[in-house]
This record gives sequence, structure tokens and C-alpha cells, in this order.
Amino acid sequence: MPRMLISGGNGFLGSFLAEQAIKEGIEVVVVDDFSTSSEINVPDEVKLVRKKIEDHDDESRYEYVAHLAARPSPEDYITNPISTLLSNSIGTKKMLDIALRSNAVFLYTSSSEVYGEAAIIPTPETYYGYVNPNGPRSCYDEGKRYSEALIMAYYRQYGLNVRIQRPFNVYGPRIRPDGQYGRVIPRFVAQALKGEPITIHGDGLQTRSFLYVDDWVRATWSMLTRDNISGHVFNIGSPDQISVAKLAQTIKELTSSNSRLEMTERREDDPTRRAADITKAKSILGWEPVVGLHQGLQETVEWLRGKIR
Repeated sequence: MPRMLISGGNGFLGSFLAEQAIKEGIEVVVVDDFSTSSEINVPDEVKLVRKKIEDHDDESRYEYVAHLAARPSPEDYITNPISTLLSNSIGTKKMLDIALRSNAVFLYTSSSEVYGEAAIIPTPETYYGYVNPNGPRSCYDEGKRYSEALIMAYYRQYGLNVRIQRPFNVYGPRIRPDGQYGRVIPRFVAQALKGEPITIHGDGLQTRSFLYVDDWVRATWSMLTRDNISGHVFNIGSPDQISVAKLAQTIKELTSSNSRLEMTERREDDPTRRAADITKAKSILGWEPVVGLHQGLQETVEWLRGKIR
């Protein structure tokens, strides 16, 4: 039976990947320290190791190695900058060495944050990024950029079979429900369901593009299992933009909430616009999103409604 190692596999995205791998008849080992999750999300068949990936040593052999361990929420990574950097430096090297020893396919979940304040919208993979290297977001932005550089070094020096994805704001059921965690959709939904003010950083005119988790799983599985894409980087997201204020209003309507919108101070280095150019994913992977934002938000609101108290 083929085997897969997933770092951060108990988190929002990692748990869906673990679930898909089990369905495909793959034995799964997950390494996760539960720093960004509050309950067990993975199927019972998964072997779960509760440890930071940078502290993990593994002599086992795998056919697939997927590195997802990260702190993806701005509130979280700004508060924990060192551990954020370590999972995307030492942690990345640990996973690369396991993949190299195993001659495995290596998948890295990077981030659209590597583009920073992008001058091209929708942004293609060929855009190098405009990032503050020592600002409060740099622990995440530059951690992801360093990981990409290290991965490509293993590809060029050792011929390791690597592929890198840059997800754009993935959401859906199983996303951490407490609004304090910082991701914009669960925060807005939590505030709306509780009747609290929906807090928007800045003027609300900044845009984001959102991807439903089912679409992310399809893209990720294609990236893991497709031949002849070693060394490739793919945007996995939506080319459609929505303003944060419009998102808040949409969530108000879906939750039938009377919450008011409240503008707060804009976050430092917060990108003004964000959307994915997915021309490459369409051409090579044959992939594009199929779940519209309204449908995905409805599914997410209903799931979060059962979690938020």
C-alpha cells in the first residue's frame, strides 16, 4: 500500500487531503502539533503524531510527502512569528529530507501571500512579488518564499520530484470556527451569528478571491498524482474578486443578521487587491473552480452555525 506523510494534516486543508488519500487507498501519517486546530479532524485510519514538524524525525519511506504545516492567520502568525518561520524553514527541510530519502513526490502548500502588494491583478505565477521583508507579516510571507527557494534548490541539485501550490483564501466546512483566529470568512460569520459588529480592517474596499475547499482538494490531488510537473508552481484560487465590505454584506444576508459593519484600523502591509491568474492550472492540470462563492458561503455558514456558540 502506498504511504503519504502530511505535515499539518490535522488542520483545515490537511485534514481534507488526508481524507482524500484514505479514499484513494493510501496509508496516511499526519504530523501536527495542534497549534492551529482545537479538535481531531482526520479520519480514524490516519496515524497521528502530535509534534511540531521541525522536531519530527522519521526514517520511514513514503510515496508522497505533503508539507502543509503553517500558521495561516495574520493574527496568529503576527503573534507567533518565530514558530511561523521555523515551520517554513527547519520544518520544510525536514520534510524535504524525508522525501529525498524516500524518492517521494513532494508537494508544498505555499500561499498567495508571496505576491505581497501585487501590481498585476489577477496575478500570474511569473510575478515575483512585492513584499516587505521585515514587516509584521514577513514571518509568514518570507517564510513561504524561503521554503519555495529551498524546495527548488532540492529540485535543481538532487532532482527531487517537487511541485508547489499557491492557494488563494481557501474556505469551507471544517475551517476553525472561532472568529478570533482571524480568517475573514469565519470571523465575519461568527460575528454575524452572534449579532456583534462585523469588523473590517481598513475601508473595506480591498479585494480578495476565495476558493471553496472542494475545489482545492481536486486541484491538490491532481498536483500530487500527475506526471511531468516536477518543478512547477501553480496558483490554486479564483480569478474573481470581491471587496471585503461586499463579503461582509453577503454574510449578513446569508445569516439574516442585524450586525452593523464597523471599520477598524487597516493592517500594516495588508494587500489592496488579490486574485489568482489560473491560466496555468487550466492549461496543465485541466482544473478550474466549479463552486461559486454564494454556494460555498451557504455551505460554510451552515457548518459554522452548528459550531459557533
